[in-house]
Amino acid sequence: MEIIQHAIKKDFTFTLKSTCLDENYHPSRQTRLTTNFANLAKGANRQQNLRNALNMINNRFNALAHEDNDKGDRYHVELEIMTVTMSIDTNTSIDNLPMMEVLKTNIFDHKTGQQIEGVAGNNFSSYVRDYDFSILLVEYNKNKSSFTVPEGYGDLHGKLYKYFVNSDTYKEHFKQSPIICLSVSGNRTYTRTEFQHPVLGFEYLQDEYSLTDQYFSKMGMKVRFFMPQNSVAPMAFYHSGDLLADYTDLGLISSISTMETFQKIYRPEIYNANSAAGKIFKPSLKHEDYSLTRVEYDRVERSRLAIEQGKYCEEYFIKPYQSILEQWSANFGL
Repeated sequence: MEIIQHAIKKDFTFTLKSTCLDENYHPSRQTRLTTNFANLAKGANRQQNLRNALNMINNRFNALAHEDNDKGDRYHVELEIMTVTMSIDTNTSIDNLPMMEVLKTNIFDHKTGQQIEGVAGNNFSSYVRDYDFSILLVEYNKNKSSFTVPEGYGDLHGKLYKYFVNSDTYKEHFKQSPIICLSVSGNRTYTRTEFQHPVLGFEYLQDEYSLTDQYFSKMGMKVRFFMPQNSVAPMAFYHSGDLLADYTDLGLISSISTMETFQKIYRPEIYNANSAAGKIFKPSLKHEDYSLTRVEYDRVERSRLAIEQGKYCEEYFIKPYQSILEQWSANFGL
């Protein structure tokens, strides 16, 4: 496990920890248990779950990276869990709140023996995001006739994310900015365009800007929707910079193969459906014509833990350090 520290002005310290995700992985106490990989790494079948998921990722990668790869076994994808923890230097300092967690892909080329850096951002998760969506937003809309968001919603999370991604620490260990790949929304309709990228596939446009889009825009990210070759539904690719020009084909393939695998496991109604999305696509978790993978996943537990972890963030981070956080946020970028 590699540990790197970076000070944030006077009060904050970020620590970046790297842990290998393989079939022997066990979630640590600092890992956010709502992450997809932590969900798979529990229970009696944990090792088989991880082995099956990793095989799915590698098979999908080699299917997309088919050039000079006739046997479909040229590449091997290795995954690192990148955990960003945070300490506050006060008299009542918390002990390293796990702020964010992502997967980083690394690609090994068996033909050349080359190790190729992939893309960070896969399976992005955040305690503050859990708080914003599962606690703050729910409480704010309790007993209201129409759904609204509070003023400044997502500001703190967005600034913490941007500060870390733009820090020297991040740049020293990652060559590119993250791609955060998510499922499309069941509340939106998507229309296929004529534009087809050689790796990402056909681009789709959504009919309306979503709350998730707004939240990620405060992280400095924009979104495009693509359905890769032989996929059955488009995915949302949140990015900064130029999604089509800033990343290599193998880097994009590593993100697609990783996140499509987790989406097939987590949302099979959409991403493991038995028929592909048409020109106009309305995703739904009520869709019944789909297949299950050979990987066990507890969606009920994931939803419950999101609320628990949001409450944890509120109790140990948001409330005790509210004045410090407000001051830091107000001065951010000045």
